Amino acid sequence: MARRERQFVCQDCGAVYRKWQGRCDACEAWNTIVEEAPVERRPGGPEILGGRALSFASLDGGEAPVPRVPTGLAELDRVLGGGIVHGSAILIGGDPGIGKSTLLLQVMAALAAAGHPSTYISGEEAIAQIRLRAQRLGLTGAPLRLAASNSLRDILTSLNAESRERAVAAGGIPEIVVVDSIQTVYADGIDSAAGTVSQVRACAHELVRHAKASGAAVLLVGHVTKEGQLAGPRVVEHMVDTVLYFEGDRGHQFRILRAVKNRFGATDEIAVFEMGDAGLAEVANPSALFLADREAPVSGACVFAGIEGTRPLLMELQALVAESPLGTPRRAVVGWDGARLAMVLAVLETRCGVRFGASDIYLNVAGGLRVREPAADLAAAAALLSALTDKPLPQKMVAFGEVSLAGEIRPVTQMEARLKEAAKLGFTEALVPAGAADSRTGGAGMRLREARHLHDIVPMIAAEAA
Repeated sequence: MARRERQFVCQDCGAVYRKWQGRCDACEAWNTIVEEAPVERRPGGPEILGGRALSFASLDGGEAPVPRVPTGLAELDRVLGGGIVHGSAILIGGDPGIGKSTLLLQVMAALAAAGHPSTYISGEEAIAQIRLRAQRLGLTGAPLRLAASNSLRDILTSLNAESRERAVAAGGIPEIVVVDSIQTVYADGIDSAAGTVSQVRACAHELVRHAKASGAAVLLVGHVTKEGQLAGPRVVEHMVDTVLYFEGDRGHQFRILRAVKNRFGATDEIAVFEMGDAGLAEVANPSALFLADREAPVSGACVFAGIEGTRPLLMELQALVAESPLGTPRRAVVGWDGARLAMVLAVLETRCGVRFGASDIYLNVAGGLRVREPAADLAAAAALLSALTDKPLPQKMVAFGEVSLAGEIRPVTQMEARLKEAAKLGFTEALVPAGAADSRTGGAGMRLREARHLHDIVPMIAAEAA
């Protein structure tokens, strides 16, 4: 019998080596390479193993729209594209303690109360702990089935038995299953610890295959790394149909659920929740909530009219420019891209002659939000100039626009939706790229301050009075 070769696999990127080494050459991570059992390969090629012929179909099949199961939370349904699709696999990731288990327990209890067969399997908590959380959330009356197990074999055996019984008793209604979390589940046929690349890949593959074969919807909870990415191999994100990230700062009560992949709906949609004693509550109008504490005008604050998915969202960008006692001034950013801030500062200094070199600069997005679109460049520049001159911007003004390296202010998408959302919340003027009034926006009844170049707004802000 031939001796099996040893293999060592990086737990961050999945690279395979013949011997152990301290540093992975692929991802440059240290102490992430562990020994794993090699995958058994059957002798012969596809022509020896054989197979069945595929039946090919055309594009004009005319299938009915995919049926969806409403979760009872309108915010979550919009992110999913209208609800949960039977036979789909959904991966939800987020920082520890952000509220993933709380959200899923609320959703599963609501689905169970609405008559949808629902199962919650935890590999991290005992059943008694889940019951304690359900009592705190007031969900003890929901007919939700609970289980605690780490064994993939036991989980699949139980789910297959439940599916067969339901097919006879309930007319084959597919169930909805939560596995919390995929990093705690292990397959006993793989010689490595739970949470390793091979274990996560194999367990996710089997659970996704169960979803496709049985028609059940499977929701997988995933841990994230310190960089904010889902732990384990990236192939898991390719296996599933939907990938959701649960974001937010535990110091704030707001939580953002963001879709980064969705085969049954749009990506980059967000849902906003507020964490309270009774669990997560939906925020129907997040713009009003994020701007609720704005009272007297202060320097360095500018309201940005952004777009998250299809939803217009207003948020406040706060800047502080202070004299630095250090030889190398500090640049601190919360909720925005630090490289984007460096670019806007360089454009202001080079194209507009505004000097920030000897000052510490702090930029914050209020409410714990994260801004990803380049349309926030103009609002950030306005906030920085306001902080530098100590002149507050108008209280009822919003801003949006992309800044190029030449200092030009370029138009952005969905200007009409941005202006309408601002007008609905009582804003009366907007700092926008030139040409916005000539577009189909109509201005939404607001006074538009147009700017073609970044140096156009410097005297505008300097002339403002508190």
